[in-house]
Amino acid sequence: MSISNLEDLFLHELRDTLDAERQLVKALPKMAKAASSEDLQAAFEEHLGVTETHVERLETIFKDMKKAVRGKHCAGMEGIVSEGEELIKEEEAGPALDAALICAAQKVEHYEIAAYGSLATYAQQLEMEDASDLLETTLAEEKETDEKLSEIASSLNLVAQEQES
Repeated sequence: MSISNLEDLFLHELRDTLDAERQLVKALPKMAKAASSEDLQAAFEEHLGVTETHVERLETIFKDMKKAVRGKHCAGMEGIVSEGEELIKEEEAGPALDAALICAAQKVEHYEIAAYGSLATYAQQLEMEDASDLLETTLAEEKETDEKLSEIASSLNLVAQEQES
């Protein structure tokens, strides 16, 4: 796909973000299972439902644009998810892994915040009000998730710090 104007770029980033969200739908259950903190497990499980809603919103935007609902492989998200999977395989369950999982999840959230911020701006510039509203809603939810993760980290990081080597 050639990107020659803002609408092309919007569609390109929309496809990338759809794939990123779909990758997360697969990764979040693994992260929840690996977490030993019940609060962290619950946060990952809750965000899975939210992420599924994000996928639905993106699909709605494609349909409203009368474009095929298809993703474009998101190598950025693949890398972030892969790092999280490595942690799960290599580290023992416990507070330190929980802290590492939060870090991995926040990397995801910051990546998504950047993507949704740009997409919302593009949609607004293209006068796609419905898409802009959906993307702004998702952006707010991603920011809220990042804040929740920071709250959980504030106590889990202390527990991880107190663990003996």
